Amino acid sequence: MKWRSTPVKLPDTAMYKQSIILFGIVVPAIILGVLMGVCALIKSKVSSSFANKEQYYSGYEMNRMTALEIEARLSQQRAHSDRWAELLKQETFSLVTTNLRTIAEELPPKEFQQTAFERLGQSGGFGGASAQKSSGLKFNFRGTFRTVQQAFLELETKMPNLQLQELRIDPTTNGDSALLNFQVTYTAWEN
Repeated sequence: MKWRSTPVKLPDTAMYKQSIILFGIVVPAIILGVLMGVCALIKSKVSSSFANKEQYYSGYEMNRMTALEIEARLSQQRAHSDRWAELLKQETFSLVTTNLRTIAEELPPKEFQQTAFERLGQSGGFGGASAQKSSGLKFNFRGTFRTVQQAFLELETKMPNLQLQELRIDPTTNGDSALLNFQVTYTAWEN
C-alpha cells in the first residue's frame, strides 16, 4: 500500500500578517506614543508648577529674611522710640524752657543769653500744612556763634521733635563784634 499524501492547504498567511502587524505592532506603538505624550505633558506641567512654587518660595524666604532684619533693627531702636513717645506726651513749651535752662547753666553766661521766648498762636511752615499736631516756638538769643550753635545742637539732640523753621542772625548793636543776635523759630511736633 502506498500512501498517498494529499497536500493540506494552509490558510492565507497574508491575512495573519496583517492582523499581527496591526495588533502586535501598530496599535501598541500608537498606545505607547499616546502614553509617552501624556507623560511628557504631565512632566511639563509638574516642572512648571515646581518652578512657580520654587520662585514663590524664594520670594517668600527673601521677604521673611528682610522682615527679620528690619525687626532686629527695630528692636535696637525700641528704647529710643519709647523715649521719643514719652517726649511727645509732655508739654512742649515747658520742656523746651527746662532744657534751655539746663543748657544755659553749662555754657559761659557772657557767650550765651536768652533774651526772649514765646509760644506762637499757630505753627507755620510744615506744621501749618500737616495734619499732625504741632506748635510754633520763637525765641531770641545773644551770644557767640560757636556757643549758640552748641546750645542748638544740645537742644535738638534732647528734643528731636523740634524742626527748625526759621533762623535769623544779626550783629549786635552794642559794638561787641563777637556777639550776635539770633532769632529762631521752631515747629514742635506733638501727640
